[in-house]
Amino acid sequence: MCCTHSQAAEQPADRPTQYSAELAVGLEYDDNVGVDELDASSSEGDYALTLGAELAMKKPLSDSTKLGLSYDFSQNLYDEFTEVNRQTHILGANLEQDFNKIDTGLSLYYIDSRLAGDSFLQLFRVSPSVSGFIGKKWFARGAYVYSEKTLENNRRRNAQTQAGEADLYFFRRGLRSYFNFGYRYRVEDATAAQFDYQSNSIKLRYVHRIELSRRPIKLEFAWRFEDRNYDGISPIINTRRKDERQRFQVDAEIPILDSAALQFYAGHGNYSSNYSPADYSQGVLGSRFIYRW
Repeated sequence: MCCTHSQAAEQPADRPTQYSAELAVGLEYDDNVGVDELDASSSEGDYALTLGAELAMKKPLSDSTKLGLSYDFSQNLYDEFTEVNRQTHILGANLEQDFNKIDTGLSLYYIDSRLAGDSFLQLFRVSPSVSGFIGKKWFARGAYVYSEKTLENNRRRNAQTQAGEADLYFFRRGLRSYFNFGYRYRVEDATAAQFDYQSNSIKLRYVHRIELSRRPIKLEFAWRFEDRNYDGISPIINTRRKDERQRFQVDAEIPILDSAALQFYAGHGNYSSNYSPADYSQGVLGSRFIYRW
């Protein structure tokens, strides 16, 4: 025999690979259709058909090491603003190492986004992280993020970004009810100096699950705030640009079958800036049907 029974039990083949998939279709109303990366807003609303798909794989490499691979697809198809129909492809990889009380991870993402079928945005992102429980109900995570983005038709906005992130979780009732507070400091170095900025961001989320007819309904409430301070002089306003961005969102997910659910969401964003194209508000209301297996 080539190996003993105990040796065979240690082979990677005995650690099953997990696969998952998700399909989604929905309808969304946006009262101010625009393109955030270009500081472009229409001040007009429109309806959009939303499509989504996700494929994921998790492979244990050892008792303490896991590899994850994923692919995400999303598409918005507007009724009138077809020029901003957006299609996005995301390839992801994540390597996790469990050191008992502390976990480390390394994630990589490549994002390709298209507008009306034309190449628009490419982004590469790499992020090492460390996380672990710091108490019976408290969990903390820290990460460094480096990214590079390319905008096909506006190369002046091409940028390299570095950020530090910290998240703190309080599990009031485990995954049934928990809070998440996060902070991020980001520095973006663009090709054109007028788009260089530093930002401080905070977020607050609350997730709550309730039972209805023996099916768990997931509710999520989120608030995010970002303060951006630009380095270069913006030619239009002849001074340094300053933005304050905040967004509120409410999500509800209601299971209707063992593998299917309905999602409803509403969000409102208030973007304040001394640069008029970036000074606007936006409301979004939508729903989608999701099937998972």
